[in-house]
Amino acid sequence: MNDYPRWKHLLVALVTVLGILYAVPSLFQKQPAVQVIANKGALIDEALKERALQAMQERKISFGGIEIKDERLQVGFPNTDSQLAAASALRTDLGDKYTVALNLASTVPQWMRMIGANSMPLGLDLQGGVHFLMQVDQKSVLDAQEQRYVDDIRSLIRDREIRNAKVSRAAQGLIVQAANDADRDAIAAAIARDLLDLNVIDGPSIGDQPTLNVTVKPERIKAIADQTIKQNVATLRNRINSLGVAEPVIVQQGSDRIVVELPGVQDTAEAKKLLGATATLEYRAVDENTNVAEAVRTGSVPPDSRIYYWKDGSPAVLKKKVIVTGDELVDASSAVDEQTGTPAVSVVLNSTGARKMLDFTTQNVGKGMAVVLVERTPEVRIVDGKEVRSAKITEEIINLATIRGVFSNRFQTTGLESMKGASDLALMLRSGSLAAPVDIVQERVIGSTLGADNISKGVTAVLVGLALVVVFVALYYKVFGLIADVALLMNLILLVAILSVFQATLTLPGIAGIVLTLGMAIDANVLICERIREELRNGITPQAAIRAGYEKAWATILDANVTHLIAAFGLMTFGSGPIRGFAITLTIGILTSMFTSVTGTHSLVALVFGRSSKLKSLPV
Repeated sequence: MNDYPRWKHLLVALVTVLGILYAVPSLFQKQPAVQVIANKGALIDEALKERALQAMQERKISFGGIEIKDERLQVGFPNTDSQLAAASALRTDLGDKYTVALNLASTVPQWMRMIGANSMPLGLDLQGGVHFLMQVDQKSVLDAQEQRYVDDIRSLIRDREIRNAKVSRAAQGLIVQAANDADRDAIAAAIARDLLDLNVIDGPSIGDQPTLNVTVKPERIKAIADQTIKQNVATLRNRINSLGVAEPVIVQQGSDRIVVELPGVQDTAEAKKLLGATATLEYRAVDENTNVAEAVRTGSVPPDSRIYYWKDGSPAVLKKKVIVTGDELVDASSAVDEQTGTPAVSVVLNSTGARKMLDFTTQNVGKGMAVVLVERTPEVRIVDGKEVRSAKITEEIINLATIRGVFSNRFQTTGLESMKGASDLALMLRSGSLAAPVDIVQERVIGSTLGADNISKGVTAVLVGLALVVVFVALYYKVFGLIADVALLMNLILLVAILSVFQATLTLPGIAGIVLTLGMAIDANVLICERIREELRNGITPQAAIRAGYEKAWATILDANVTHLIAAFGLMTFGSGPIRGFAITLTIGILTSMFTSVTGTHSLVALVFGRSSKLKSLPV
């Protein structure tokens, strides 16, 4: 009699039940949905639900369930046409107090979701959506950093009371002009001591003035580049999360590119508007000592100032040095100015920005401070048959006021045209400003129909591969082959269950990994069956042959799977995107196949053949 431990039978039964329970939700397809999120000052309540119902009923848009969950209103639809029509209607009727986003709603029963049994997320190639490859403009960041160093060096020169020294930017770094050699050496020593990120060398004289060539150290440039792209990735993730896009993918690719994938989103214009926007605010001091009309007429302005314009074309002369930027904002919300009743944005700064604003307002009460809105719009032109990408940068004064008192981290920006403009600006600022502008260099839209077709073909590939293996093994190894087929089906269930539990995104390469796993999983059972047949040919009893077959085949099975795991780990470590998805599926499949092919089949063999001590032969 083949005595197999009872606890292993129970383990196999428990794993099988849990596998089925957590794999079943993946059979429930997600339905197109529209999600409504409240902006600052708005509410998600029954009144909003009634407004949404009325908007769809008036336009005779068919819809499924509608519910309020997690402070969001979600409406399901039978198809994407109804979804898009409803999104357009709700954006029109609800106004700018609410953000309307396309989404995919789960149809898994609530009781399953409560125990963590959710459907497996599908990648862009299986459910459709938008793919963007974005190029980060690192040069603009370096330019901004060099301008900060210009201001820092000027501060050093003023602190040491060195006169007649000039600091300017050049094609390669900065140039410092001094009145004499002693001043040059003093400035070089101050930079070397206080600005450790800069390299300083003597430059050629300009006339009778000695100069210094100042450049940013390479390691600092690399650190700035790395920090910039990481901040942009985080900012883009915040923007997308604020609109509730389901399961987005935002990852760095190379040293200066970002891949953004938005499953389920078909509206590329709305997505590009969200991702490409680089609006931010800059708070600048007004140059009180320059005559604006004279500066505009002659074009002559001090080196540390510039001419800026209002939307209506009115000029103003502002300092180049920025007091606070949008990067230092913690929160922003649309509001109404209590004194004038005009739209405004209430701003909260972080500690760094608050300290800067406190220092500035303390020293400049009674003087002017302007708020400049900086917007960068990507442009594409065809030159000599080639696509040339550039950017149009618009800098516009939206507010100019006299500082009446000292303030630091909380204040209002006024001068906006409408509440919608205030709401849009607040959303952009709240989501975070990009550390560097980004250009969309590649975009791809995958329709939901193509995604459904990919799913159909992928499922067909899995079923055909499974059927061929099942039929061959059943015919060749008879009852043992049928047991191996049951284990193979169990392996597929466990693989889907684990992917669902860990919410691993399934893609077409992932389906390829599943098909490959099914083919590899049967290898272990082939080794076991052949070992049992060999033991039977050696003349031992069937029960002893079963025990010997599993014991002697285990070392070979382990070796084979370990080599596969090493290859899968290599793909997972160094691969990205589809390759990584394939490797993850393959790794999980190898681990589950080792359990089902050895422990699972051994349990079934023991149940079928282990009770009989008079067994004369085995159908293998």
